[in-house]
Amino acid sequence: MIRLEELRTLQTDEEYRAALKAVRPYFENEPDEGTPAVAHFDALVLLIEEYERRHFEIPRASPVDVIKSVMAANNYSRADLIEVIGSKSRAADLLNGRRDINLDQIRKLSKAWGIPAGALVGDLAA
Repeated sequence: MIRLEELRTLQTDEEYRAALKAVRPYFENEPDEGTPAVAHFDALVLLIEEYERRHFEIPRASPVDVIKSVMAANNYSRADLIEVIGSKSRAADLLNGRRDINLDQIRKLSKAWGIPAGALVGDLAA
């Protein structure tokens, strides 16, 4: 039986490192469903994810960084961006940080390139 009063999140870096060490073998030899080993694996992963969420915040990418990453990943050029945005000067201003992305551009890029609109909103989403 699980003693709920003994359950807690990882509190220290030492506990976090120990959990990482304990979970590593499960990635090399995946446990069978329904076994105590898979329950242990799942619990470790949840504890590690929670610790990382609290201690290793990942900064949100700016809309321009998202656009540049999508362009690089898909071999899109400035001409491709201009085709979506509709203006050479606006595309240049956007990529060079002289203008913030606007709602119309978010909609166009989201539809044309499949970028989630939330990834293009920037600080407004935080």
